[in-house]
Amino acid sequence: MEFPVQCQIEGCLNAVLRFARQRPLGAIGAAIVFVMIFAAALAGVVAPFDPLATDYGAMLQAPSAAHWFGTDAFGRDVFSRIIYGSRTALWVGFASSFVGATLGAIIGLASAYFGGKVDLILQRFMDLLLSLPLIILALVVVSLLGSGITNLILAIIVPMLPRCALVVRSSALALRELPFVEAALTLGASHSRIIFRHMLPNVMAPYLIMLTAFLGQAILLEASLSFLGLGVSEPTAAWGLMLRGAAVEFAERAPWMALFPGLAISLAVFAFNIFGDSLRDALDPKLRVL
Repeated sequence: MEFPVQCQIEGCLNAVLRFARQRPLGAIGAAIVFVMIFAAALAGVVAPFDPLATDYGAMLQAPSAAHWFGTDAFGRDVFSRIIYGSRTALWVGFASSFVGATLGAIIGLASAYFGGKVDLILQRFMDLLLSLPLIILALVVVSLLGSGITNLILAIIVPMLPRCALVVRSSALALRELPFVEAALTLGASHSRIIFRHMLPNVMAPYLIMLTAFLGQAILLEASLSFLGLGVSEPTAAWGLMLRGAAVEFAERAPWMALFPGLAISLAVFAFNIFGDSLRDALDPKLRVL
């Protein structure tokens, strides 16, 4: 039993090394993502201060050896709040991206498989959602549901559904005409079995690509909505909320309050985007490097 497991481990390592060698930018993005996950998981160990602890004797202190990224208007350590803010960003990003991409993939598969009126109704509904920009649709949803992390995740899921549904549908339309689907129908397989057992595994590549592409957008949307006061609320550590706290009156006195959260958001979105692009190239046989 040890030999097959060892072969699988060596195969995974070789695949990772080959990906890093062929797509160094994607490897850099993946490394940044893993660092973010590591920091979020061990925030209690990595962060030097309690992100909620206020110290009115240390308000608006510039970056120093004691406070690497300075302090905010309440004397809270900015570095610690950025570390804990990665938890909020990753939780909202992964939850909304996974649910949004999964529901979108199911809708796309059902639309392509059943066709006819089902396809027509679903696609017109998807077109309606696509007609609104991401941020506008998210604003509408969160305005109706209210603030909070759960409502924030739902607000980000809704704009993602049609985009993943259309990509998966385009791949599933070709699968519907293949012989193995007709054979399953002839054998009396149920519609759900054909969709989930036979068609879903064959659209995993576009699904994974959309999932990774949505992560960066979800983090950016979470930060935008929190900045507008429609996402998480104080005193929760969140990057967009930290930018909101870096008000205009602090722009000249304490620029680090906006600089470091902005860099964290930019770095996270950049990492997920370049990793998603590299993953797309790796999974697309037309773009695969031999």
